[in-house]
Amino acid sequence: MTEKGSGFQVQGFGFTVPCPMRSNTRPGTRNLEPRTRNLEPGTRNPEPGTRNPEPGALRAYVDLARPFTLVAPALGFISGALTAVGAAPPEPWSTRLLVPPIIGSIMAAVLNAGNNALNQIYDLEIDRVNKPARPLPSRRLTAGDAWTFTAIAYLVAIVLAWLVAPGGRHECFWLVTIAVVCTFMYSVPPVRTKRLGIWANLTIAIPRGVLLKVAGWSSVKTTAGFEPWYIGAIFGLFLLGATTTKDFADMEGDRLGNCRTLPIQFGVRRAAWMISPSFVVPFLMIPAGAWAHVLTGNFWLLQALGALMTVYGIYVCYLMLRRPEELAIEANHVSWAHMYRMMFVAQIGFAIAYVL
Repeated sequence: MTEKGSGFQVQGFGFTVPCPMRSNTRPGTRNLEPRTRNLEPGTRNPEPGTRNPEPGALRAYVDLARPFTLVAPALGFISGALTAVGAAPPEPWSTRLLVPPIIGSIMAAVLNAGNNALNQIYDLEIDRVNKPARPLPSRRLTAGDAWTFTAIAYLVAIVLAWLVAPGGRHECFWLVTIAVVCTFMYSVPPVRTKRLGIWANLTIAIPRGVLLKVAGWSSVKTTAGFEPWYIGAIFGLFLLGATTTKDFADMEGDRLGNCRTLPIQFGVRRAAWMISPSFVVPFLMIPAGAWAHVLTGNFWLLQALGALMTVYGIYVCYLMLRRPEELAIEANHVSWAHMYRMMFVAQIGFAIAYVL
């Protein structure tokens, strides 16, 4: 019988009997071993400066882009375009009408992929603690690989934005240019607003909330009116607080990276209360805008959407505030998932309220 790994191998029989290893962690101290479980199967930690080829370069680039985050911007752009189609005066449907919104939705997803990669480049030390399975800390990609991906994604997005020009207007291009500046302000020193509490939330809310909706609108109609900016403000105010839901579980790495997020500055409980209004107040603007004739979609559908989103937001606040300490314990608190779901419901709801 010989010792092998965490068990004993019985000679001559070819099997291993598991034998739990005795923990050396003293009572009352933290065991840091669970951090290693965040590594994806098949990943290793080779010497710095080398690339881990497993589980494949293509998979690594897909993980760098974080594809599950690309649906929201694409949907947001399409929703903004459909909202513009139905806004007074409504646009007549045609094949030509659909081309700019489709190009714009691809642009929004590609830009978000580039932004994700850019953020991971400058968050490398933080991700070694919070997200060690990501392509850069796990050495599946080098910083040079990530920069190449980022440059290509941003270039493609900017070119696509220029092509979204109904009636020869390039409003989408200029809106996307402002959004690109915001993404660099968020991630790249010396500005790097990610370090600066509420300023981090603001530089996320402006491009992903306000400008995304207005850019979608610009693929159909001019943005000169008040209505697209009012709709953008609804989504911007929502993200101003809701983006903090991702910060609670990342406090350890953010603290080491000198990122003073709201949970670090004010504590978990107080931060949860601070962001709660963003889950409710913006959606009260929907029925108010319909009553004031600022929103020109279907009046009763907008009333229903406002009521639904307000109730949904109150429910998410309940989940956050009943036991706020769980926000910093769970890897991704349920409120983070609900933030994405609320965004999807609101985007689809606006499109339906304006098209029907």
